[in-house]
Amino acid sequence: MKNFWQKLEKPILALAPMEEVTDTVFRQIVASCCPPDVFFTEFTNVEGLLSKGKNVVSQRLQFTSKERPIIAQIWGLNPESYYKAARYIKDLGFDGIDINMGCPEKKVVKTGSCSALMNNRDLAVKIIKATREGAGGLPMSVKTRIGFAKIETDNWISFLLQQELDGLIIHGRTVKEASDVPAQWDEIGKAVILRNKISPATIIIGNGDVLTYNQARQYWQKYKVDGVMIGRGVFKNPWVFDKNKTSVTPLELIDLFIKHITLFENTWGDSKNFSIMKKFYKMYINGFEGAGELRNKLNQFNNPADSTTFLRRYATLIGPTPLGVGV
Repeated sequence: MKNFWQKLEKPILALAPMEEVTDTVFRQIVASCCPPDVFFTEFTNVEGLLSKGKNVVSQRLQFTSKERPIIAQIWGLNPESYYKAARYIKDLGFDGIDINMGCPEKKVVKTGSCSALMNNRDLAVKIIKATREGAGGLPMSVKTRIGFAKIETDNWISFLLQQELDGLIIHGRTVKEASDVPAQWDEIGKAVILRNKISPATIIIGNGDVLTYNQARQYWQKYKVDGVMIGRGVFKNPWVFDKNKTSVTPLELIDLFIKHITLFENTWGDSKNFSIMKKFYKMYINGFEGAGELRNKLNQFNNPADSTTFLRRYATLIGPTPLGVGV
């Protein structure tokens, strides 16, 4: 099985997995602007993939050829479920599998899953082994943080590197810190030094507070990571992976939003609640005079047809003034 990680030009830029954000629709929208080097799915529960609700859960694993290379990110508790889910994911044609060992969501942590595995290393090893066996040669990675209640980079990252992973994505905060403090990229830099000693072939991707293309390149050079993962930056600029896109106009954003809404409807129909789209309002309608008022008016509509009709009418009233978005 080919390891795509080793074939990518550096710096490797990845779109972060984000709950109810990075579905196939959003990934296609980002790809239409400028695709990252790697896509990740939303968090997908391995037990859910084996349950009666499998058809709903498996929507998270829907993708198109525009979204490659594509990695399925999974989470759960039972190693046997990881094994079966990995086999299923391989059959779907994914390019890789990523295990979530970093989510700080309290209700998830209480189950013993995701970042709670930092405190249950025996189970973490069993999960990695089961996933690797089920993946049948697919490249495997782990996304994690620099510690649970305190910074444990040396101990925790060394432990993960000993598992001979193909990739390791490191968010520069502890679980306790969530997103309340700046990401500590010096700790990610320490992880690179550990990688060089323990598992030189493992690709290291840094994550946390990177908002622009140029910032990603600066962090790549400064901290010697193989690549950078961007999450919130794509909300500030959907063209964040395009080194040449220094500004966008309100009209470009509204046109892209109409495309997003239309693709959402064509892909999901009534199988997903349209209210999911409302979390994107500030992404597309921001930074120009009257943006807040426009968002308030748009909130009155609860279906794709009314929303796109309203946006098309508004688009005829605004000018081409560019918005600085940074690169």
